Amino acid sequence: MELDRRSVRRRGSRLRRTALIAGVSAALLAGSAAVAPGASGAGSTGVTVKVSSRIAALIARMTLDEKLSFVHGGTDPRALGQAGYIPGVPRLGIPELRLTDGPAGVRVNEHATAMPAPVALASSFDDRLAREFGRTVGRDGRALGQDVLLAPMTNTIRVPYAGRNFETFSEDPLLSSRMVAGEVEGVQSQGLIATVKHYAENNQEDNRMGVNVNVDEQTLRQIELPAFEAAVKAGAGAVMCSYNSVNGSHGCGSGELLDSILKEQWGFTGWVMSDWGATHATTDIVNGLDQEMPSGVYLGEELKTAITDGTIPVSELNDSVARILQQMAKFGLLDGAATRRPARDPKGGAKVAQKVAESGAVLLKNTGEALPLTGEDTSIGLIGPTAKTPKVTGGGSSNVVPDSAASPLDTITARAGRHTTVRYAAGGDTGDPIPASALSPALPVDADGTIPVTPDASFDYSGTLTVPTDGDYSFVFELPAAYGLLKIDGNSVITGFLGSSSATVHLTAGAHSFAAGALAIQGGPTKVRLDWVTPQAAQAAREQAVALARQVKTPVVFAYDDGTEGFDRRNLSLPADQDRLISAVADANPNTIVVLNTGSSITMPWLSEVKAVLDMYYPGENGAEATAGLLYGDVNPSGKLTQTFPASESATPVADDPLRYPGVNNQENYSEGVYVGYRWYDKEQAAPLFPFGYGLSYTSFAYRDLAVRQSHGALTVSFTLKNTGTRTGAEVAQIYVGASPGTTAPQAVRSLGGYQKVRLRPGESKTVCIRVDAQQLKYWNTSSHAWVLGTGKRDVWVGSSSRTLPLRGSVGVTR
Repeated sequence: MELDRRSVRRRGSRLRRTALIAGVSAALLAGSAAVAPGASGAGSTGVTVKVSSRIAALIARMTLDEKLSFVHGGTDPRALGQAGYIPGVPRLGIPELRLTDGPAGVRVNEHATAMPAPVALASSFDDRLAREFGRTVGRDGRALGQDVLLAPMTNTIRVPYAGRNFETFSEDPLLSSRMVAGEVEGVQSQGLIATVKHYAENNQEDNRMGVNVNVDEQTLRQIELPAFEAAVKAGAGAVMCSYNSVNGSHGCGSGELLDSILKEQWGFTGWVMSDWGATHATTDIVNGLDQEMPSGVYLGEELKTAITDGTIPVSELNDSVARILQQMAKFGLLDGAATRRPARDPKGGAKVAQKVAESGAVLLKNTGEALPLTGEDTSIGLIGPTAKTPKVTGGGSSNVVPDSAASPLDTITARAGRHTTVRYAAGGDTGDPIPASALSPALPVDADGTIPVTPDASFDYSGTLTVPTDGDYSFVFELPAAYGLLKIDGNSVITGFLGSSSATVHLTAGAHSFAAGALAIQGGPTKVRLDWVTPQAAQAAREQAVALARQVKTPVVFAYDDGTEGFDRRNLSLPADQDRLISAVADANPNTIVVLNTGSSITMPWLSEVKAVLDMYYPGENGAEATAGLLYGDVNPSGKLTQTFPASESATPVADDPLRYPGVNNQENYSEGVYVGYRWYDKEQAAPLFPFGYGLSYTSFAYRDLAVRQSHGALTVSFTLKNTGTRTGAEVAQIYVGASPGTTAPQAVRSLGGYQKVRLRPGESKTVCIRVDAQQLKYWNTSSHAWVLGTGKRDVWVGSSSRTLPLRGSVGVTR
């Protein structure tokens, strides 16, 4: 198969990253305010940044080529494996600038702290933990030689299939806003510059480089943009614009998004960088783009020519350079911070990673107090590949090489103690090399079953696969530092990079065209592996798991998926026929417990058959320890879902409408408007599998005594919360606000207005007061192009999820 090398290289350079993060705080630059020389000229809306006289003097001394070197990426002579590099100007004392991936930890060519998926962080509903998450990543990044973190990601979870849902926070703008603000503050407290991404509406991976999102003004402002604005208000030093287009303009060339909204209306003083390969024209710099990554196709020689011939004024370039230099000064990089870096703290990082995994885990079902496990569970059967080989993180630019990662089998065995027998069965074959007898020609594998790939020698294969019987065949592509493709009968089966990707295909007996390819994307040689699981092997592994389930008191099935950047899931089922495995195990033993290592919502056809379900997401490097603690009740689950789990694939906001997802002829319509996530389920009166905000505990809580009042434009909601169970636990109390009766614009039935995580001892009661900020009572008026307060009598609900709201009151909202 011939790889699309241009597309792959563009993605590949974006992926040359592998590690975590760290930091050092810095003082704001002193000096009188000045405008960079020539920077008064301005872009499409005349938005320029005011800088100190020191920065203005530096720009005045820089040559044109030196200025140009700041507005596009280059090649790092040290090849640390991070995402991007800016060379600096040594003669002026301006250091290099290194940019690394970081949604779930720093990704460079070294070990780093692998944090849980950001969606797990958001499921904690804990703003302070978001700051702690950020501080951990910030310190790690600085210690690993990095200056800019390409995170956090805060795009809306709109599409349940989206491959990067695990990298972002939620379907709700308020929750995402509070999470992103906390993480930005934490990252930057350590001296690492945070980059919020992907601005805007990058809510799917399928055709992300080609799709144009048609979204109305109200939906854009109320659903997608609030979290980006919150990041700006929190001081984010950089913003990354997106691959997709919005209302006909490329994300990285939209004067409306970049100049008008971001820089003018929000007052953003940092710089805008492109996603890797997302720049489309030299004139993008006029529309608000400041830096093209990873190279200089448009903002290199083409920009130089445009400036010298007067097509683009040098003031545009000066303003972009000033924005970057000002942030470098703010973070102390012009005053030696680049060489004063902290040591890594792997133990401290692991501790925070475990805390996040514990706090964000969501207990979805617990019938008959099947959990927590006790001394009565004297024989336990762990089933599933990720029970033995931990699922740490997702694929793509969030894939981090952890300092270490224990096996759940080991941690649960240790926690169970010597009086409990713990046994293991894979439950599903993890894959074997495809035999030469099945492929013509044979794959070019080494003795260890791997295929060598280098930057100069990709793997390209085209041949025939012959299978002996009809059945479901699973394929596993291991791509530790590569981009890979697999096609069967001309249909794309696997597309993935930086991690493991798998897929199951039903094949009839006989010959099938088979094409595969891989390209190294980390700057060095690597080895990939392409295995398969035959129907016979899958059945044998499933039978072994069922036999084990019959022999133990408590089977625990670990299930997983393979979320990754670049590619959406084809459906919401668990891959590799795991749904059938869980049903078979539960049929053999009704005491079955399921642990999910998944990145987003899934369907659960087996839900009624199992006793308990614990969603750990991708739990990071200490996920095994967190899982053991939660299963045994050493930690009480307190996480809540940040996205609605649909009851079926036919009952989602994008079901059966290709114009909503994935788009038709590169056009996608957000025709659901403001009714994203739980807002859609409420409007359509559709019953979800699990609602937004849902999560169980090993204790119980009761709500009473609601009081609501308006004061200074905001609401104060107070109530009594009591722990009515026998264990100490934390409850996320949630406030939802109803529609304004006098507003004709589309409104949600109810929307999240505030929340607070409250920890209570058994029998303890507490009066909880939660402020609903005035902003949560407003809607975007498309006539006045402004926020307007929704007045009148408005309902207020309080409870434990968007569908469990025992308290209801009302308040008159006035201007």
